[in-house]
Amino acid sequence: MRRSIQISSVAILYVMLIIFVAIHQTIAKKQKEMMIIGGGHGCPPSVLMKSGGKSKFGDILMINPCKSKSDYGHYEPSYDEGDSYYPQSDHYGMSYGSGQIEQLRRCEIITESEVKSLCTKAREILLEESNVQRVDAPVTVCGDIHGQFYDLKELFKVGGDVPTTNYLFMGDFVDRGFYSVETFLLLLALKVRYPDRITLIRGNHESRQITQVYGFYDECLRKYGTSTVWRYCTEVFDYLSLSAIIDGKIFCVHGGLSPSIQTLDEIRVIDRKQEVPHDGAMCDLLWSDPEESAGWGMSPRGAGYLFGSDVVQQFNTANNLNLICRAHQLVMEGYKWHFNESVLTVWSAPNYCYRCGNVAAILELDENLNRSFTIFEAAPQETRGVPSKKPQADYFL
Repeated sequence: MRRSIQISSVAILYVMLIIFVAIHQTIAKKQKEMMIIGGGHGCPPSVLMKSGGKSKFGDILMINPCKSKSDYGHYEPSYDEGDSYYPQSDHYGMSYGSGQIEQLRRCEIITESEVKSLCTKAREILLEESNVQRVDAPVTVCGDIHGQFYDLKELFKVGGDVPTTNYLFMGDFVDRGFYSVETFLLLLALKVRYPDRITLIRGNHESRQITQVYGFYDECLRKYGTSTVWRYCTEVFDYLSLSAIIDGKIFCVHGGLSPSIQTLDEIRVIDRKQEVPHDGAMCDLLWSDPEESAGWGMSPRGAGYLFGSDVVQQFNTANNLNLICRAHQLVMEGYKWHFNESVLTVWSAPNYCYRCGNVAAILELDENLNRSFTIFEAAPQETRGVPSKKPQADYFL
């Protein structure tokens, strides 16, 4: 009797041990699945602090001390089991459903699974584009949008819709506005549906670190309940071209020039499929600004450089360019010429942050590169939706 009790006790302990090991393995697997490489979850967004003061240059970059793989160097997108790094699909392009596009045009978010599919298709298309993407005129060139969805609709109203009009957007699609999710996904859906009619290049806000501070990350959490959609979108950021060139004569970039870059070929060989570095050529292209003083200067933003007219003249001469077109800086009149019309800033977010009172502009180039500007104001208040929850008031300069 005593022996049978001992055997039963051993059996019970053995079963309990098996159950314990199984539970431990399950928990470990879940924890591993939740570790989003490059998502920045190992480093709280609070380590990225904004300047308390205001700068005429706008964004201030404070270096994130967390040295994760996503912050420095290459980023490896994380997919569910069964996904491949470069998914092969022939279901994008002209076959992309107009239903999702129309839904996004109504400022209605699509499902998480639809976002995943859209981002996968977009990466396939963007992967084939150059760091200096060739664009043919006629084309309409646009500056920052910053999640101002109803003002993007106003832009299409005055400039013509895709695919009737050929568009080039110079980055900063997200952050600060109430509708970064809908804005970026609509532009991405149009890119997938009409890949040759719309070009999207990267701005300094197409960054994991920046979007964790200036609104896009929080908006994704608020609208979807998880960071998964934010992760899908930030994976696409890494595939966006760094610049574009229109008919070989007009160089378009979000920010400006870099002391590390003298020729367009040097831009072409950059490995862009990574988080925006804290310094170097790729960072400079997205962060730099023109300045009246000659040569190179330190940028008050904490990233990129200030560059003068002599730098522009050397770059344009070396690359046989007529014009550098860029965005990145608020212009109250919608656009601004620099250095005897060798550099142009275009700003396309009217009444920026819903309080600046500025107008917006788009640059229209005909087939002979003749220039004209269309100025437009913010969409009327009665045409705007009401966000489910307003972002915090400090999403400003």
